[in-house]
Amino acid sequence: MTEEKILKQILSRLERLETAVFGEKNLTNKLVRNKMKFKGITGGIRLLVSQGFFKDKKTFTETKTKLRKNGYYSSLQAIQTALNSLSVPGGALVKFKEGKKIYYAERK
Repeated sequence: MTEEKILKQILSRLERLETAVFGEKNLTNKLVRNKMKFKGITGGIRLLVSQGFFKDKKTFTETKTKLRKNGYYSSLQAIQTALNSLSVPGGALVKFKEGKKIYYAERK
């Protein structure tokens, strides 16, 4: 078995155990699974969310700059699409407009 398959199997078993012991709200397993989801530009934005970058409101330009500092290089359209997909109801981010500027922040 490859390491990735073994890790997925262990995470699956851990999730079942935590659900049985603690109920549905197990943040530990969600954080571990999210670390595996940092691929692509959407993964880069999820990484920024996990680092607390969006605790305060951020503009598109600030987000683009931070992504590039973390090694995520992509087109502006791809970054915008990823931000839009993560700012839907129930997503990780909230999108709002102040004046003519659009801001993104972590959903509380």
